[in-house]
Amino acid sequence: MKEYMQDGSVVLVADGIREHADGIAQALEGVCGRVIAIYSAAGAIEKLEEENIDVLVTDIDLDGDTGGLELLRHAKNINSQTQVIVVASSSNLDACKEAMRAGAYDYVVKPVDTKRLAEVVTAACNRGPTRVTVSRVGRFEFEGVRGANSGMAQVFEIVRRVAPTNISVLIEGESGTGKELLARAIHNNSRRRNKAFKPVNCAGLSETLLESELFGHVKGAFTGALSDREGLFEAADKGTLFLDEIGDMPMIMQAKLLRVLEDGLIMPVGSTKPVKVDVRVVSATNHDLVKLIEEKKFRQDLYFRIKGVCVTVPALRSRSDDLPELAGYFLEQANDEIGKDVRGFTDNAMKVFKNYNWPGNIRQLRNAIRTMVVMTDGDFIDACDVPPEIYVPRKLNAASPIALLEAGQTPVPQAGSSLDDLERQAVIKALADTGGNREKAAKLLKIGERTLYRKIKEYDLV
Repeated sequence: MKEYMQDGSVVLVADGIREHADGIAQALEGVCGRVIAIYSAAGAIEKLEEENIDVLVTDIDLDGDTGGLELLRHAKNINSQTQVIVVASSSNLDACKEAMRAGAYDYVVKPVDTKRLAEVVTAACNRGPTRVTVSRVGRFEFEGVRGANSGMAQVFEIVRRVAPTNISVLIEGESGTGKELLARAIHNNSRRRNKAFKPVNCAGLSETLLESELFGHVKGAFTGALSDREGLFEAADKGTLFLDEIGDMPMIMQAKLLRVLEDGLIMPVGSTKPVKVDVRVVSATNHDLVKLIEEKKFRQDLYFRIKGVCVTVPALRSRSDDLPELAGYFLEQANDEIGKDVRGFTDNAMKVFKNYNWPGNIRQLRNAIRTMVVMTDGDFIDACDVPPEIYVPRKLNAASPIALLEAGQTPVPQAGSSLDDLERQAVIKALADTGGNREKAAKLLKIGERTLYRKIKEYDLV
């Protein structure tokens, strides 16, 4: 491995031929920051996990078990904002097209025109995450974590204080609130930032698989263990291990985890030789762990061990004032990913957002905006572009026609109902019957779309 220049953005060049990697790295020296040359896919993955890489330049025919396309997927999985440029021969353009579909920023054909490559890398650097995804509190950076809400301000302040220490952190919050992003922010602002950050979902693995995933195993430990395998505790040595959904960890594994946290020794499955590790543990849960302790489903001693400092991420419905910033951030991400240039949201669209409960929190908002960007043909996303499951008028009381419709009942006009009341109920029913599709609702009512829009506004149904 070789490095060139010492500041600015970070560019990683991966090529199995040392001369090629060094040549490209030298050509890019001074273009937009520090350049690192790596000669294997394994080395590139390790570097991607160790630090924030702005741009990856990889040969499509990278030698080893992991080719250029697979390295691209690894890079995007580690950090979706890393811009990837693939280098390929003119006879391998199909692979380039596949790389573009997989999220590559661009490709360059061999023999490499270094001037052209420098232009592409410069453009990719200027599009990188440090320019669009970073919130700052003092000198601390919270990549991907957005918000000026008072609840988020408290979260930022706690993280600012706890990040430089080695104390364990428990992050609480509903699913989709961004707990892993916060865990990464803690790691990136710690003294361990140049070492690995390793996440694992404790709810997604059986007890046996979770033990092997965390502690590793030796050859022959169980059927299918054909070689020694390093666990995540070893892989995260001197770094940070993120235990997501720790409330779903089996009780037996909780006891084994507690022992490791107390003495810093792990025992790979099938081994009799303990391994010393130095790992900071950040945990997250969407459960009430105190309630689980009362139900004998979570160990109290483990709870106190992982709860050095507790951070609670507020649900999106409690921070609606952050919606414009979050929506704009996800819109920019979606535009980059999909290759469109949607400029923003209308007031009506934003009003719909603020009236919705967002049970899936930030994850749901991100996915919804991505869908809207794909589907819209306009320069701005309007209320009519919002998916039907989100367009739910929320200003009516529980006895309103829309509440009855949601319960599967048909509202019956009351005696003495005014013409306006009847018209309002008709509009509500048409919107409900068409899943919020205004074009279909207008046809059902046999009125024009503009008239329907006016009625929706008139009756305050947005």
